[in-house]
This record gives sequence, C-alpha cells and structure tokens, in this order.
Amino acid sequence: MNKLLFGSKYLLYDGGGCPISTSLHCSFDYLRRFVFASFRTTATLAVSTDSESDGNDWYASRIIEDKDLLRKSHGDSGTGLHVLDLIDRGSLEADRTLYNNLLKRCTQMGKLREGRIVHTHILNSQFRDDLVMQNTILNLYAKCGSLADARKLFDEMPVRDMVTWTALITGYSQNDQPEDALFLFPQMLRHGFEPNQFTLSSLLKASGGLPTDKHGRQLHAYCLKYGYVANVYVGSSLVDMYARCGHMVEAQSIFDGLVSKNEVSWNALIAGHARKGEGEHALKLFWKMQREDFKPTHFTYSSVLTACASTGSLEQGKWVHAHMIKSGGRLVAFAGNTLLDMYAKSGSIEDAKKVFSRLLKQDLVSWNSMLTGYAQHGLAKDTVHQFEEMLRIGIEPNDITFLCVLTACSHAGLLDEGQYYFELMEKYKVEPDVSHYVTMVDLLGRAGLLDQAERFVREMPIEPTAAVWGALLGACRMHKNMELGASAAERIFELDPHDSGPHILLYNIYASAGRWHDAAKVRKMMKESGVKKEPACSWVEIENAVHMFVANDDAHPQKEEIHKMWEKIQSKIKEIGYIPDTSHVLLFVDEREREVKLQYHSEKLALAFALINTPPGSTIRIKKNIRVCGDCHSAIKYVSKVVGREIILRDTNRFHHFRAGSCSCGDYW
Repeated sequence: MNKLLFGSKYLLYDGGGCPISTSLHCSFDYLRRFVFASFRTTATLAVSTDSESDGNDWYASRIIEDKDLLRKSHGDSGTGLHVLDLIDRGSLEADRTLYNNLLKRCTQMGKLREGRIVHTHILNSQFRDDLVMQNTILNLYAKCGSLADARKLFDEMPVRDMVTWTALITGYSQNDQPEDALFLFPQMLRHGFEPNQFTLSSLLKASGGLPTDKHGRQLHAYCLKYGYVANVYVGSSLVDMYARCGHMVEAQSIFDGLVSKNEVSWNALIAGHARKGEGEHALKLFWKMQREDFKPTHFTYSSVLTACASTGSLEQGKWVHAHMIKSGGRLVAFAGNTLLDMYAKSGSIEDAKKVFSRLLKQDLVSWNSMLTGYAQHGLAKDTVHQFEEMLRIGIEPNDITFLCVLTACSHAGLLDEGQYYFELMEKYKVEPDVSHYVTMVDLLGRAGLLDQAERFVREMPIEPTAAVWGALLGACRMHKNMELGASAAERIFELDPHDSGPHILLYNIYASAGRWHDAAKVRKMMKESGVKKEPACSWVEIENAVHMFVANDDAHPQKEEIHKMWEKIQSKIKEIGYIPDTSHVLLFVDEREREVKLQYHSEKLALAFALINTPPGSTIRIKKNIRVCGDCHSAIKYVSKVVGREIILRDTNRFHHFRAGSCSCGDYW
C-alpha cells in the first residue's frame, strides 16, 4: 500500500534536507501540489536505483511500498538495503515504525541476512537500547532459526521483560532445542517474572519433545496452582504434551476438562492416537470434531491419514481424501505428503503416483515418500529411475533417500547398483548410519555372498548392532548356513536377549536341517529367558470392517464356509502345478500332518474369506504382521491365476502384488 505524506508515520524531507511541515498551518495549495507529485512518482520508485540523482531520492522517500522495504542497495555501495541508504543520506527519517516494519518484513520472509543488516543499523541509531525494538530483533532471530544470535542479544540486553523471556523460550521450543527452553524457566522465575499463557504453551511444547514426561508434569502442576489449565492455549498445549509422551488417558482428561476448545486441542488429541497406531480412535475423533462444528485443518488431515497408513486402511484413507477435496483442501506441504504416504502404505502405488504428480510443491519429503513407496512395492527399477531424476533436477538427497534406494536394490537383488549407491553417499556428504549398514548386509546376504557379508560386518567403522547381525542371520536362514547363522545368533543374544525374532530364525535353521535336538535347545532358551513368539495373524478390510485371522482359526462366524472355500481352491491350484512345501512346517510330525498344518495358515484363511465376500474381479488386499511363508507365497501365486484377480499382500518386509500366477517380487524375497 502506498504511503503518502498524511497517511505515513515517516517524517519526510524536501530536496534540501529540511522537513516538510505536516501542521494544519501548512497551505492547502502546497499539500495539493505535494499529493499530486506523490501520485505522479508511484511508478518511478520501483525502478529507481542508488545511481540516480538525489532528486529521485526526494521522490522515492515519499512512497514506501511493502515490496520495496527490503530492496537491495545498488552495487557494493551503501548498507545493503535501499531504505537504510535513504536514511543515511538524510532523505528519510528513521523512526520506530519504519524499523519495526523492516524487522517484521524480515521475520515474515525469513530474511536473516537482511535482518542482521537492519539490526546493525539500529545499533547506530537512537533506538539501540530500546527494549521493544530489542525484543522485536530477538524474535526475528528466533523465528529465522538463528538461536545463537538470539541468545547473544538476550545476554547483552541491560533490561528484559516478560516478552524477552517468552521470545527466547519460544525460539528454543520451535527449533527443537527443548532442553534450552526448559533451562530458562527457573532462571526466569528467579528474576521475578511470572510466565503468561504464551510462555507456558511454549514450555509445554518443549516438554513434549523430551523422552520423559518429568518436566511436563511439573509444568502441569504449576498450571494447576496458578489457574492456567482452563486457558484454551495452555490446555491445548497440555493435551499435546501428554499425547506426545504417549499418555492418552491424561491427554483425554485434560481435553474433556477444557471449557473452550479449538482446532489445536482436537488436532493434538487426534495426532496422539495416530502416533500410537490407534487409527480407529483417531477417525472417531475426526468425525466428532466435525459434528461439534470444528473445521479440520491440514494438521488434522495429516494425522488422520497417518492413522490410515499405519493400519493400511485404504478405503478409509480414500474417504478422508474425498473429504479433504470437498472441504477445499489443497495438496500442500505435509498434508499432501501424508496422503501420498497413505496410498503407498495401503497398497495403491498408482494412487500414490497420482498424488505425487499433483502436489503443489514436491519437496525432499515428497520424493522420499515416493521412493519409499516404490521400494516397499518391490519396484526397484522405478526407485532407481526416480532417484536419478531427483538428482538430475538438483534436489539434494539425505540419509532417508539413500536408505530407500538401498532397500529397493536389496529387495530386487540389484547388487552392483546397491554397492554403487552406498559409495555415492560419500559424494553427497551423507554419513551412513546403522540402518544403511543393515541394508547392505541384507543386500549381500540375499545375493548369497555370505562370506562377503560377514566380512562387511566385521570391517564396519561402527560397532555392529543386533539389527546388523540379524540381517546376516536372516540371510543364513535363507541359504541354510547353520554354522554362520549360529555364530550371528550368539552375537544377537548378547546384544538383545529379549527379541524373539533371532530365536525363531535360529530355531527354523535347525528345524529345516532336521536338527531337532538343537531346535529344542533354542525353544528351551526362549522359555527360560521369558521370550515369547509374536503370534502370526492376517487381516482383510471389507466395507470398513476389519476381519482378522490366526492359523487354524476356528473362531470366525464363517469358519465352515472359509475352510470349504480354501479346500476347493487348493484342489484347483494343485491341478495346475501347486505342490505344498512342507519344509515350512517346523514341527517334528509326519508329512501328512505337515500338509494339514500348511492348509490353514492365516493368510490363506484371509484369502478364502475375501474370495467369499468380495465381488469377482475386484482386487483383494491382505495384511500380515510377520513375513509371509514360502508355501503361502507359492500358493497365492497360483490362486491369482485360477481366480483371475489381483491379490496384494503386505507383510513386515514389503508388498507382494500377485497377478496371473506371478508376483511383483520375482520370487526374490
């Protein structure tokens, strides 16, 4: 907006450096001629430069538009900002309003460099010790993420008020430095300042970022003592703090006690349930929020979609997506990225690709989400192509990017490519962490290079963790190497004795080789250590209802129909070549009993149920909480051919897309 003489708070000067009077005694004719001149020079300002005459400074000084506040100086001369140059030349008076507008503009646009220039200029002005001005500068540094500058200014301030303390605490809290924020609280109290609602909200946010709820509970007690719990801002922050610490009962209690709620309160509670994988609860709150006339925000949609992704609830995810479109939501920032992630994790990689292509801005998180989706669906070539395209357009990869690519290479047996990308990390100054080393051991192990994998583990620059040895143990199970497998298992038992996975893998290695005495020893070890195997289960979602199955399940109301359906299907797939692989029944029983045990694995029961209860030709989606067994994988391939349907199975490792008798993994899994 143009600033004219009588609408501006700036004191303007004429060409001779004398102030133009704004008193009522000024002649009407003079004001009329000045206003005409001001309007006449509006277009001139946008193109004027420091190389122009002093006369142009005279015109420029009369109209300061927001877009020109941070206009750079011409060349290397001046302060670096054109407005400050005008002040130095005496064409414009520096008052509090002008400086505040400059600082506000820097803060809004995240212009840290320009903010420092304005700060330096203020230090040479009459406002150098002005408390309000110093607080504004401190807030600028904090909002722009320069906490070192903010702290330096804070320490140098001769006088501080509540705004000063709150600005620095908020800065630390919003920039992931919770300990620094909380450390200031007792200091502030010792100096005689009492926190307000904004201070407490920031302190509670900081508490939610810590692994313990100790500080949060102390702050809660303070809020109770001084009557802040009923405050909607503080109350919402308490809900968020408890939710982030995983204490949903306390979060719900605070939420229920709020007389006045807002979108932040609802979002905090919904996000807490989403983080804990309690998708059904998050969705119920989402509906309730709208019934009580609160409009969902991007944060709400992001949390609800995260909940859908964690359970693989595609139908519910689609419903939330439709609701988002209907309410006018756009595919921006984290909400768009979360939608992409939901589709990928729910088994619809095609929908994920569509969302990616329609995002208003594709940032690093968007690319990583798409790469993760491709990797999880076994689309290694698409992953590599996407990664190369990302590098081509100049997006800098991070540690997650490389982990996605390495995982894709591992799942598809792309040994040379995987080794190349692991070495490429050094070029982009990405330091490998444990997860990258685990993936490389998995890549080498799956390829059957067990000696090379073991050497890689022993030559790692960091101490191998249980996960690293676990990857080697998994490869030994795949390639039936008992000696190396037993050695790897011993290392895991030392590092993580309570994890059931390695015990089961070692048991399977011995059982597969018929070494039942050694297998029994592993079982005994598990019993003595109190280690329990997670029961395998599979589930399907049909018409927003989830149906779960365990092996030999006889609790489902349709159990007789399910068993008959599987017997019918099994008879058909045997006719076209399916042979039950009884080596996956790791019990000391005869061959016939082994085949019976195989017949009613949880994923087979889930598949039979889906065939009964879904329309012919529709896609069947099954989820399993552990890795799919080899016999079920083989059987489902044949089923997809017999029934002419696509079957998508998600296990703990990846997605398997079964079509026309083959699987997307190419049997390399």
